[in-house]
Amino acid sequence: MVEVALTGGIGAGKSTVSAALAQRGAVLIDADEIGREVQRPGGAVFAAMVQRWGEAVVAADGALDRAAVAAIAFADQAELAALNAIVHPAIGAEMAARRRAVSGAEVVVLDVPLLVRPDGRMVPEIAAGVAGVVVVDAEEEVAIGRLVEQRGFSEGDARARIARQASREARLAVADFVIDNSGSWSQLEAQVSACWDWIHSLPPPTPS
Repeated sequence: MVEVALTGGIGAGKSTVSAALAQRGAVLIDADEIGREVQRPGGAVFAAMVQRWGEAVVAADGALDRAAVAAIAFADQAELAALNAIVHPAIGAEMAARRRAVSGAEVVVLDVPLLVRPDGRMVPEIAAGVAGVVVVDAEEEVAIGRLVEQRGFSEGDARARIARQASREARLAVADFVIDNSGSWSQLEAQVSACWDWIHSLPPPTPS
């Protein structure tokens, strides 16, 4: 079994690439999906978030109002740090459990948007043990256009979200394989196929 980490900035199209790798047979462990799961009502993460921010982050149906959380966190660095301190340990623990539970898979892809921290360092507990890091990259203006056109962001919000993440340069510095998603679908598809071949060329992990 070979594990690779997949990352990319918001609007780069990482989810499209992870889905394409899953279609080719990879087992996907998605940090965003896990994040949504651990923030469901009734859990410790949800309770901690409500304790900090109150009913302002609870939607009418009782679920977490993710837009309200984002409005708070991305407007204030201290609140973003508080959010990360609540959510990231729970996501990390669940990812570790799922990595241990995978058996019989040839390729496991760890889809982690925030693999690279704003200071340029990778999250060590995620990076440990992977055979390589795949970075999905796109020019900033392309990413902003996607966020505005496809996800309903204002341009200002899109730029603020990008500014809060690691820089393109920081992500590219840790990449073992780069997929440039600034172009067409056919260009992306060809690069995903090349990436899949590259993953299969990686040596298996050394037994610990």
